[in-house]
Amino acid sequence: MIENTASQEVGCQAAMVSAPVEGGWASEANAWLAAVVDNSDDAIVTKTLDGVITTWNPGAERLFGYAQDEAVGRPITMLIPEDRLSEEDDILRRVRAGDRVDHFETVRRRKNGELVEISVTVSPVRDRNGAILGASKIARDITEQKRAVARQEILLREMNHRVSNLFSLMGGLVTLSAKSAISVTDLAEDLRSRIHALSRAHKLTTPDVSGLTGVDRPTDVATLLKAIIEPYVKNECSHRIISLSDTDIAGKALMSMALLLNELATNSVKYGALSGSGGNLTVELQSTGESLLMLWLESKVPSPPKHVEREGFGSVLQLATVSDLGGHLERRFTADGVIIKLEVPLQGRAG
Repeated sequence: MIENTASQEVGCQAAMVSAPVEGGWASEANAWLAAVVDNSDDAIVTKTLDGVITTWNPGAERLFGYAQDEAVGRPITMLIPEDRLSEEDDILRRVRAGDRVDHFETVRRRKNGELVEISVTVSPVRDRNGAILGASKIARDITEQKRAVARQEILLREMNHRVSNLFSLMGGLVTLSAKSAISVTDLAEDLRSRIHALSRAHKLTTPDVSGLTGVDRPTDVATLLKAIIEPYVKNECSHRIISLSDTDIAGKALMSMALLLNELATNSVKYGALSGSGGNLTVELQSTGESLLMLWLESKVPSPPKHVEREGFGSVLQLATVSDLGGHLERRFTADGVIIKLEVPLQGRAG
């Protein structure tokens, strides 16, 4: 009788393929274990020490796309991308030495050519005398798990970036308010009004806990832009929002657009037209029916920023949000400011 040091499931399958059934109890046990293998969500495969597939369960069919008769008898390397073939050599070497490869994360190729991230456990299969006959492999699709981790990392970086920006913006608001304040009371009232304006902009993109209001309610881009810019401007700079024709957005598109506009406003407060008196900011919005065009013009900037090769997370975040919107952004620095052009397709962007 064959024994499997990796799992009872694969041991059952290997035993049924390679060894005779002795007695009713063994037949019944094999039937139970075979059902477990057949109904497993994981790919359960056995192969020879030369890497030739000997068994292939339904989970393997679902994960890799090959039917059983397409896989059995073929080399396991049919699943391995060319740049990872050395992994199989190392796995077979370890199996021959009697070692188990536990939860090895790698990439394999499906029948349709699509790559899938998997976690693999490979163990030697032995006969009753302990001789190694081949290997059992259990593979699990971890694509969504990997994506979730990546999203979590982005969210953490975004949170850190926003917290850092919050401190910078609070300092900027204090500076802006102090320039026109004639008393402590005047400073407090001016600063309070700017903070309230920030809160109003935030509410435009935050869903109500009841789910009845918030991001599911469309907001036109001009209204969103005004709410985002309002906390940073009063009499210190000239600003205009020109809406030649506008469009409503909602849902994820609204969140992405708000994040992008907030980054542009934040940069303007730190380095551009909104950073001090005398600056000019003009934003033109135009909807062509197929796309939304935005022209963001800053001039008379006190200290125009220089283009730098190394991009910070704010730039990365801008690129990510533009990508989420399916749009295109161009930025060109001038002698006294910056010109930013944004084009976003309107189809499917209302939700």
